Amino acid sequence: MTPVRIQMLSLLLLCALAITPACDSDTRPASTSDAFPVVDFGHAQVTVELAIDQATQAKGLMYRQSMDEDKGMLFIFDRPKQMSFWMRNTHLPLDIGFLTKDGVLREIYPLYPFDETSRKSIRSDLLYALEVNQGWFDRHGVKPGDSFDLAKIENR
Repeated sequence: MTPVRIQMLSLLLLCALAITPACDSDTRPASTSDAFPVVDFGHAQVTVELAIDQATQAKGLMYRQSMDEDKGMLFIFDRPKQMSFWMRNTHLPLDIGFLTKDGVLREIYPLYPFDETSRKSIRSDLLYALEVNQGWFDRHGVKPGDSFDLAKIENR
């Protein structure tokens, strides 16, 4: 093999390693509820990972094999907008709730593993998206019109 081919193969290998997920839920260190904020609807709470930057929002819950019942991911955007999510490389069946800047839940939709069809919100004034295990909203009696305590998230 020529030196140029060896360099090219090395470069390709490095690129492949760079795009491979570093870990999934099975290899993540156990976390305490103190490490992550809680979205508190009053009668139901979910501990969330925050997706604030573009890279974290793009990855979301991809590659996860499991997620505890009362865990989720809260996407926080810099300005209100219409939301659009899909399930590329996502193994878990999820529900997504779209919320306005005042923390009020406005829309809930099911999301299915590996479905790359975009799920668009109806509203265009949304600032938050909350992904939880499918059925979580129903099981915990959380419905459109309910709101969460913004202070617990804004103080992070």
